[in-house]
Amino acid sequence: MEEKTLAEELTKNLDRGFEKMVRTYQDRMYSFAIRLTGHVQDGEDVAQEGFVRAYRALKSYPGERISSMDLKPWLYRIVLNVFRNRRRGYRPTILPLNEGKAGPGLGAREDASLSPQSLLEVSEGQKQLAKALASLPGKYRVPVILRHMEGLSYGEMSEMIGQPAGTLKSNVHRGLRMLREAWVRQTKEDER
Repeated sequence: MEEKTLAEELTKNLDRGFEKMVRTYQDRMYSFAIRLTGHVQDGEDVAQEGFVRAYRALKSYPGERISSMDLKPWLYRIVLNVFRNRRRGYRPTILPLNEGKAGPGLGAREDASLSPQSLLEVSEGQKQLAKALASLPGKYRVPVILRHMEGLSYGEMSEMIGQPAGTLKSNVHRGLRMLREAWVRQTKEDER
């Protein structure tokens, strides 16, 4: 559903429009939240709380404001803020029992053409990447996730985070360099 059409639907009937908005963006927000938190359960909680906050905010907004909104960056910003707020009041996380299923984009995809050994290697590589990504400082991790995993433009990221596009490009570049360095270090350690 096109974003402007969805915004207009929210203006006309908030409950029905919100349901459509959740269906449209739930997978993206859930995936984003898992990548931020590094854990499925925490990601579920952050994404769900993000949608609750979005609904409460939309209830208080006038129709003109809703109809002129860019919903996708707005939702990403809410989920990011929920994550940051939870991080400030850090609580130990509960690790999921099904470690192999780290969520969208992180777990091994089932591919009939891959052998069990290849699936294991892909899964291990994705776990290492997720671990390296989680180790990045938030200043670099969030822009890398938004750009390369969520596919946001620098303009959308700039609007969402409130930083100039040039700064975000620099942070993405540095974050990717740090990921490569962590990957090389990990590979060398694994060879020993």
